Amino acid sequence: MGYRVVVVGATGNVGREMLTILAERAFPIDEIAAVASPRSTGTEIEFGETGKMLKCKNIEHFDFSGWDIALFAAGSGPTAEYAPKAAAAGCVVIDNSSLYRMDPDVPLIVPEVNPDAIDGYTKKNIIANPNCSTAQMVVALKPLHEAAKIKRVVVATYQSVSGAGKAGMDELFEQSRAIFVGDQVEPKKFTKQIAFNVIPHIDVFLDDGSTKEEWKMVAETKKILDPKVKVHATCVRVPVFVGHSESLNIEFEEEISAKQAQNILREAPGVMLVDKREDAGYVTPVECVGDYATFISRVREDPTVDNGLALWCVSDNLRKGAALNAVQIAELLGRRHLKKG
Repeated sequence: MGYRVVVVGATGNVGREMLTILAERAFPIDEIAAVASPRSTGTEIEFGETGKMLKCKNIEHFDFSGWDIALFAAGSGPTAEYAPKAAAAGCVVIDNSSLYRMDPDVPLIVPEVNPDAIDGYTKKNIIANPNCSTAQMVVALKPLHEAAKIKRVVVATYQSVSGAGKAGMDELFEQSRAIFVGDQVEPKKFTKQIAFNVIPHIDVFLDDGSTKEEWKMVAETKKILDPKVKVHATCVRVPVFVGHSESLNIEFEEEISAKQAQNILREAPGVMLVDKREDAGYVTPVECVGDYATFISRVREDPTVDNGLALWCVSDNLRKGAALNAVQIAELLGRRHLKKG
């Protein structure tokens, strides 16, 4: 026996990826519905590579009664309006927006890191999916934190344009083409030219000079991993279509060598260690696309602090950073609570 599953925001990058991953992982489904905004009503979307076509239903008229799980990839606005309605109808919401992440009554889950926290979902019938850059980072940090207790993390991100949705991907493509043919480039989605450039600005600026994206990494890591861990982030948009990269400097309470860290990461759930210390012996965003893993490379000791390590972390942001993590949460929910399939 399977579940009745709804994907809300099914026509967007993350929504389509959710459908693909549900099919790839053979999630036990009796019935699936694709739901989107009124302008997408009637649009047909393929359910992974099953050959089954789903016709999008209008979110404004959709009845969530009798459905088991709703994967929301619709942004904070529609989520604020429709997630509570779904939850009140008895459908468990797994939300990919930032709306509920810091709500104390909503668990923020990365299954490899804090699976037990999912038990708190009954307070609102809602579970939050973390920010894409946070998700891959905590997968890498968790096993190291268990081994030597992390005090402080300094992270610089190299985030792909797909994190800004289809409009971000289109802008990189259009600007790149314009530059090659000598046309004028005008930023629309981003604040500055993204083609052949990097932009140290994601989301709005806060009073302390950080951006909201940077604040999210700090606050979410504390909620998911450990409130005592100090985090400082610099988030940068780079001209890459898919795949977020991160450079991490980690300070531990206890001594840990690069070799020990490599051995720990090699066995860690959700992690793939590729660290050959030779030409091409590391992973870049191009190679991570379409993969489930969080890839770790360039593990080395940082002599500038006591018990310090540095590493390189890469993951498909549309997968582990969004759709995959949401489906993994659904799988965890099924194993621990819904008990079907």
